[in-house]
Amino acid sequence: MTTQTNSLGSASLMAAVWPAEGRQVWLRNILLVLAGSALMAVSAQIQVPMWPVPVSMQTFATLVLGMAYGGRLAAAAIGLYILEGAMGMPVFAGGQAFLTGGPTMGYIFGFLLGGAAVGFLADLGWGRKVATAALALLIGNALIYLPGLAWLHLAWTHDLQATLTGGFYPFLIGDALKLALAASLLPAAWSLVRKVKGEGRA
Repeated sequence: MTTQTNSLGSASLMAAVWPAEGRQVWLRNILLVLAGSALMAVSAQIQVPMWPVPVSMQTFATLVLGMAYGGRLAAAAIGLYILEGAMGMPVFAGGQAFLTGGPTMGYIFGFLLGGAAVGFLADLGWGRKVATAALALLIGNALIYLPGLAWLHLAWTHDLQATLTGGFYPFLIGDALKLALAASLLPAAWSLVRKVKGEGRA
């Protein structure tokens, strides 16, 4: 698959939605990175009532950014978000900075890992069908948990059961719903773009 920036052959959804050439590509990418980091910051403050615990929308924002932006832009946007928090900007949940070494620090790095991985798979066209989008999102979600649980276990709980009880099990229902929503939205967005641009099925 080619990575053109001006047609539905574009690897990323945003490149298809907002085609650009030459210097306009840089301007578009800068604006998208800024918008993506802002989305991450806003999503960190959104708490959705769920059972057994409320869940934030950061995971959803991370995975959607990966699917919509592609690997490089998603990594840049999430990386900027982390840098903003490291500089003391109140962008993390509760206004906390990850440099304090809190129990959620690993998940914040996981956002970068998971978002970039989903973006890489989206660059391969996995975001255009529900089945492949769902698989890509599941992989990305697992990669968010990997450093998150590792940090929680090594630096805080030192007990596997306590780690899973505190940092994994309570969020499974919320994550499943967010994955289902994202897996249906992204292919639907591609379908809408195809219809609007009148270029048929990609």
